Amino acid sequence: MADTSAPETQPDTSKVDFHFDVLCPYAYQTAKWIRDVRRQNGLEISWKFFSLEEVNRIEGKKHPWERDWSYGWSMMRIGAILRRSSMDDLDRWYERSGRALHEEGHRPHDPEVARHLLRELDLDPAIVDESIEDETTHDEIRADHDRVISSGGYGVPTLFFGDHALFGPVLVDPPMDDAALRLWDAVAAWTEFPSLWELQQPKTKAHERKIAETFKPYLEARDWISINRGVEVGFTEDGFQARGPAAEHATRDNGDT
Repeated sequence: MADTSAPETQPDTSKVDFHFDVLCPYAYQTAKWIRDVRRQNGLEISWKFFSLEEVNRIEGKKHPWERDWSYGWSMMRIGAILRRSSMDDLDRWYERSGRALHEEGHRPHDPEVARHLLRELDLDPAIVDESIEDETTHDEIRADHDRVISSGGYGVPTLFFGDHALFGPVLVDPPMDDAALRLWDAVAAWTEFPSLWELQQPKTKAHERKIAETFKPYLEARDWISINRGVEVGFTEDGFQARGPAAEHATRDNGDT
């Protein structure tokens, strides 16, 4: 009997679109891993955007593109300007801004900090103001964001191999060197199976404590709450804690994620 489990044409796994939000600590860890994969096998990475603020927006609150400054969304407007001329500059900017937030506990979502980080990269700090003034940056972010949503996605990291979307891998201790390539082979293999939707390791309390410890710089630097599918989630020394419907607890009008 013929094997009909795999598609006739396999996606090209020598290149990938990586959708991220600078605010997402999981996407940051996965980006560290995929850069090491690229270092070893020459993978072509195209960086794309996705907004946690928009996907977790509470009914009645402004869309991020309706605000003067909106944390992750406004940071991605800076990224959109950089991407127009150089995917490499976007890559370097995401790495530096992500490291500032998720490892160093800085606030790259503050415009002054954003300008400082651009200077560190020998990029023009005026790009911050240019991104605010250029309304077309909203369109670029929304197009990337809507691509994930229309494919059934809901968060980051989301990878696209052609039209084949995969959520994850979700990491807090990204493997490097040979282990990074082994994980890459496992991820790329998923594209052979269009009806394979989910494989998940449940999180134990020990896992949750490790995640909370890894995220500590980010948690101390953020100016927003964490929302998982409509529920506010807290990170404590004993792991995760659901705090109830986000609408009951959100008091900030600028960047809930």
